Amino acid sequence: MFYLLVAALLSLILARAVITWVDPYARYEASRWVHRITEPMLAPIRRLLPPTGAVDFSPVVLFLVLSIVLQAVR
Repeated sequence: MFYLLVAALLSLILARAVITWVDPYARYEASRWVHRITEPMLAPIRRLLPPTGAVDFSPVVLFLVLSIVLQAVR
């Protein structure tokens, strides 16, 4: 069950990264839904990372952390 939850979160993080390129203003309900689900996990990471301008590396960091957790659980 935990494995499925982490795998779903990985998919949502990837979807969020793609959505920011396709729908940066979150005009569609699906975009807003993914944003609502992922933002509580990304905001603390974003506060810890130094500002990098227009590129947000928090999804990359979270994706890597969740991938490591997923491999550890396996």
